[in-house]
Amino acid sequence: MQANSPWPDARPALQQFRTPSLGKAIWQLINTLVPYAGLWCLMILSIRHDFSYLWTLALSVVAAAFLVRLFILFHDCVHGSFLPSTRANTWVGRLLGILVFTPFDDWRLSHLRHHVSYANLDTRGFGDIWTLTLREYNQSPRLKRWLYRLYRNPVVLLGFGAIFNFLLSNRLPSRKVQRKERKSVVFTNLAIVGVFLIAAQTIGWQTYLLIQLPVLWLAGMGGIWLFYVQHQFEGGYWARKGDWDPLRAAMEGSSFYQLPTILRWFSANIGYHHIHHLNARIPNYRLPECYNEVSAVRAKEPLTLRQSLHSFRLKLWDESQQKMVAFP
Repeated sequence: MQANSPWPDARPALQQFRTPSLGKAIWQLINTLVPYAGLWCLMILSIRHDFSYLWTLALSVVAAAFLVRLFILFHDCVHGSFLPSTRANTWVGRLLGILVFTPFDDWRLSHLRHHVSYANLDTRGFGDIWTLTLREYNQSPRLKRWLYRLYRNPVVLLGFGAIFNFLLSNRLPSRKVQRKERKSVVFTNLAIVGVFLIAAQTIGWQTYLLIQLPVLWLAGMGGIWLFYVQHQFEGGYWARKGDWDPLRAAMEGSSFYQLPTILRWFSANIGYHHIHHLNARIPNYRLPECYNEVSAVRAKEPLTLRQSLHSFRLKLWDESQQKMVAFP
């Protein structure tokens, strides 16, 4: 147990769950990619046979759920936890990155930075939802306060954020990256253009956009919501660098999002986020096993779907009260 942490240290007990399973990883790829491709075929047929576009949009909701799941598999590849082989994780991750419009090596760097800086008030800014303290907000110029309120508006954060992140922001390298990460962005961008050109010659560019845009937008909203609620919830944990404790950050600063079974499947168990931050090398398909076998991680209070909907009213970290609060 950490000297300044009220939590028993589950990290040694979690080490045994780090070993990936080739069979489970391949099965996850099959049971996600095959239905996703099938839904694309159905959406193409719905447009070609002049069905109401509402049918296409209805199918796009389901396809978006599969795309969210693909992103979590991509996320596991980023951590090198999905497949037993490092090279396989890299190349499968790069290929999945094309489908989720996210360059693998560039996003890996920013996401790994997030893992060492989340909940640390002095190292914010890498893969985080923009979060100000109450004091910082009160001392900010009016324009910055207005921009922060706009950014924190659910319509902007989820609606416009999905399009901005996946269509625009991911097309450019993150700040302070090396040649490898820049090449990753170029590779992904060229691959996306290649897919678009092939689609234009086969199904038509209009059909491609009528399918890809709503699927990407809906999946982006779902992904941003999951990422938001993983670290922005009632209570939570933030600390200055000198007081930051990785065990408290994982157990208090990361949620255990208790989703219904079907949503837990589509989100590939990412709701066990406190376990993921205790040990990021555990594959998604082993997280429920960790929860069932390691009693220390079950001490975390779950966040239900209904409770999570209240998280959007929390906008600022109040250092005096040590909790997230609404705008003053």
